[in-house]
Order: sequence, then structure tokens, then C-alpha cells
Amino acid sequence: MRTMPTPNIYLASASPRRAELLPLIGIGFEVLKLGEFGVDEAVHGHEAPATYVQRLAREKAQAGVRAVAARALAARPVLGADTTVCVGREILGKPGDAADREAEAARMLRLLSGRTHRVLTAVAIATPKSVRVALSASRVTFRRLTRAEIAAYIATGEPFDKAGGYGIQGPAAAFVSHLSGSYTGVMGLPLFETAQLLGAS
Repeated sequence: MRTMPTPNIYLASASPRRAELLPLIGIGFEVLKLGEFGVDEAVHGHEAPATYVQRLAREKAQAGVRAVAARALAARPVLGADTTVCVGREILGKPGDAADREAEAARMLRLLSGRTHRVLTAVAIATPKSVRVALSASRVTFRRLTRAEIAAYIATGEPFDKAGGYGIQGPAAAFVSHLSGSYTGVMGLPLFETAQLLGAS
């Protein structure tokens, strides 16, 4: 059984994938709920996907710093992260945020079927004095999916809390014919970039 390292950062994310990944590089953390300091994840105008994802990671980390100060918690760096899936300049969010989440998940999976898309994950490390951001960009190719496969995957409930409507670490791994970039970045936390940022803290 893996022993959790002593916390030395706050993780401003409720993502179970990020919580699973950080200990792999020996990083101890405490999950920090942003609560009233939560960040609006709406896209600003015609914001490019890379600009969008880096802005959100930065804002989440900075919101975490404000939460730490407001709650008089022990001073530690705050890690914020955000992942987006994009086809061209179209940003695919989480289907669970849509009014009809099943229909939105199906639309996204049909869009990704038989083509290559980008997965961008930004990581930010913030303290009261500074914030630094790193970006991981990966290209993922899906084989062609049948309507039955899409329906069966949606029925698992997996797509709804994941950008682009899928998680590479689950059954959707069977859809991926090629990946160029960072597997952990596609999961939601690129460990190379994260380690680089933390090493420079």
C-alpha cells in the first residue's frame, strides 16, 4: 500500500484523477475546496483553447491562495489545473454541464469519432507572491465509433464529468488508436510539467 507523503502543497481541484497522480511523483497534498472562491469556467469571447485553459489554471491557483489566506490555513503553494479537449478552435467542455447531458455527450463523441483532436492541460503553481503556469498539449486519435458503442459508453455514466466526454484511463481507452504527447496530461495532470513547476518552487 502506497504511503501518502506529508502534504506540502494544496490541490485546488476535486478531480480524483489528479489526486491519484500526484503521489506518483512523491508530492504530498491536501485538497483545497474553493467554495465561495470558485472560478467561472465560461469561455471569454473568442478565446483560443490554449489561452482559455492556461487562464483557468492560473485563476484556480490564485483563488486557492485567496482561500488559504481567508481561512488562515498553513501557508503552502497552491496547485490549480484545467483540461480541455478541442477540435480546431472548438472547446469541448463537460457534457454534465449541459441541460441534456446524454445528447451533448453523444454529440461530442460523434465529433471525435474517426479523427484527431487536441487535449490541453495547464498546471499553475501559485503563492501570495507569484504564479507560474505550464501547458501540456497532446494529440489523440479515435478510431471510428458506432452509434451502439457511443450509447454503451454513455450508459456507463463516465462521460459526464470529463472534458470532451471521455476519460482515457477508463473504457474509452479502447477508442484511442494513437496518442502523441502526455498520457497523464490527457488524464488531467501532466506529471512532467507538474514536477518541473514544483521543482522550481
